[in-house]
Amino acid sequence: MGKKEQQQQKQRDTAKVEAVLELIRKQTQLTVKQEKFCNYACVDRFLKQKGDNVKRAAKQLKSCLCWRDSIGIENLIADEFSAELADGLAYVAGHDDQSRPVMIFRIKQDYQKIHSQKWLTRLLVFTIEVAISVMPKNAEQFVMVLDASFYRSASAFMNLLLPALKLLADYYPGRLYKAFLIDPPSLFSYMWKGVRAFVELSAATTVVSSLDYEESLEFNDFAAYHPRGSSLRFDHSTIQSTAKIGSCSSSRFAFTVSQSFDSLKPWYLSMGDTSASKVRTTSPSPLMGQARISPLNARSFSFASPASRTPRADAARLARKSLFPSTPLPQRVTPSVKAAAPRTPRASFLQSPATFFRREGQMSRGEKSRESFVPYLKFYRRPYDEMVYRSKMRPPLGGLISIVSPHIRRRHVSLSQRY
Repeated sequence: MGKKEQQQQKQRDTAKVEAVLELIRKQTQLTVKQEKFCNYACVDRFLKQKGDNVKRAAKQLKSCLCWRDSIGIENLIADEFSAELADGLAYVAGHDDQSRPVMIFRIKQDYQKIHSQKWLTRLLVFTIEVAISVMPKNAEQFVMVLDASFYRSASAFMNLLLPALKLLADYYPGRLYKAFLIDPPSLFSYMWKGVRAFVELSAATTVVSSLDYEESLEFNDFAAYHPRGSSLRFDHSTIQSTAKIGSCSSSRFAFTVSQSFDSLKPWYLSMGDTSASKVRTTSPSPLMGQARISPLNARSFSFASPASRTPRADAARLARKSLFPSTPLPQRVTPSVKAAAPRTPRASFLQSPATFFRREGQMSRGEKSRESFVPYLKFYRRPYDEMVYRSKMRPPLGGLISIVSPHIRRRHVSLSQRY
C-alpha cells in the first residue's frame, strides 16, 4: 500500500470517527471528561469491534458512556480498596517486553460470598483504569492473569470470569491482549468447552497449569517468593540415611534386617540359641540344668543377666568379658543411590492420528499455550509490594497519597516562630 492509499484510508477512518461522534452529540451533550474519553483511538476501537459500522459503534459507545457514569469511574480512588490493596487481590505487576501492563488477580472464592458483584466490578474496573493510566503511548492493550487456584468450585470461578470478559468486550474493546487462567478447578475445562463458543474474548483466553513450570530451571529463584512455586512434599533423596542394616544376635535371640526393604516384614526375629556356652555339650547344672529354649523359659530368662543363665564354671570367664558388649554392632552399609524409574512411554495406539501428519517444529495447542505464558511467569511469581503498586497510580486514582506528593515537605517551624 502506497502513501496515497494510506492517506485515503486514514481520511476514511477519520470520517467514520467524526460520524460516530456526530451521532452521539445529536443524542446527548458530552461533558468535558466524556469528550476527553472519546478521542480518536477510543472511537476507532469501537468501530473495529463493530466492523466499521457507524451506527452500531455509536450505540455501543453511548452505552459505554452511560455505564461509566453509573459506576462512577471518575470517583474511583485507592482509598476505597485499602483492604484489597493490602492483601494483593488485584494489582498491576509491571510491563512486558511490548510495554503492555500485566494485571494479576488473586481473588479467593470466599471473597465473593462477602462482597457483591457490583463491588467486584468496581475492583476490576479500578485495576483496569490503573493499567490504562500507566500504559505508554506506544501500547494500547494489557494482559490479565487470573489465579484460579484459590477456587474449589468451577461454577464459582465461572461466575467471576464470564462477567469480567463481557465487561472487557463491551466497555473496553480492543484492550485485552491475553487472559491467562492459572490452575482452574477440575470441572472448569468441561464447562468452558460448553460456553466458550458464546464468549467474544474466548480466543484471547488461555488455560495454564502451574505444574508445567515447576521443573523450569530458569525460574527456580522465584520459588522462595511465591508459596506455589515450591513444593511442601518430603523428599527422602535429600536426606542422607544413617540406618545401619545388618544382623544383630544375642544369647537367646537373633534379629536380622533384610536388605530388600520388605514393606510387610523388613525384619526377621528367630528364637535360636546362639550363645557359645549352649552350643557345646555340658553337664547339667544343679541350679539351671541344661540350657533349653522353650516358650516357658524364653519369657522368664529373656531379660536375665548372662551370669544367671549360664553355669557357674563359665561365670568367671564371662566376668572378664563383661567390658565388651555381648551383642555385636551391625555393619555399616553405604546407602545406594536409587535411580529414578524411567517413565512409561505413551502407547502409540492412544495417540491421535493427527500426530503422524504433524510437521517438524509444529507445536500443539497445549505447547503453544505454555510457551505464550513463559514471558509472564515472572510477573505471576514475583512477590507483591503494596507501596510499589501505589507509586504507579496517578491522581486521582491513588487517593490522597498520590495527590499529596511525598517530595513536598513542610519546613520545621519552632514554637516561638509560629506566633
